[in-house]
Amino acid sequence: MKTSTITGRLAICAVVLILALTGCAGTGAGPATPTPTAASDTLSVTDAWVKAADTGMSAGFGILENSGTEDVTVVSAESPAASMLELHETVPNDTGDMVMQRKEDGFVVPAGGTLELAPGGNHIMLMALTGPIKAGDEITVILTLSDGSTHGFAAAAKDYSGANETYSGAKTMDTKK
Repeated sequence: MKTSTITGRLAICAVVLILALTGCAGTGAGPATPTPTAASDTLSVTDAWVKAADTGMSAGFGILENSGTEDVTVVSAESPAASMLELHETVPNDTGDMVMQRKEDGFVVPAGGTLELAPGGNHIMLMALTGPIKAGDEITVILTLSDGSTHGFAAAAKDYSGANETYSGAKTMDTKK
């Protein structure tokens, strides 16, 4: 009888030990936390193009698409094609004329949605060109997003004679030269 009592106790201890070890394996570091996705991983740019220009200024256009579940905000842009880039919107001024102005809060690309950059609307302004941009050239643009990540894309240059808006009530932006 002593042997069966010891065997029974050993069996109970073995079951308790197995349960304890199994429990420890499941509670180690807690539930896995998903690694945050950089905004640049969910952003894509399609149909990108820039306006051909010999000097001065140009503008970049295309479709920004966000495949993620969170909004993505583009806060700035850079390119070797120009020493200064700004994010612009085109809005009516007090007299109803369409004028370009800097988009201070950046471009918000909605979760699961798109934002069009187009002549007469939102666009990337390339100022102080570092050299001529000829039709057929490919221009590299790097977008910086609000989370600090970046997204680069190439835009083909093409001739375009429209989008000669006024910039902040100043002069007409004639970039077709």
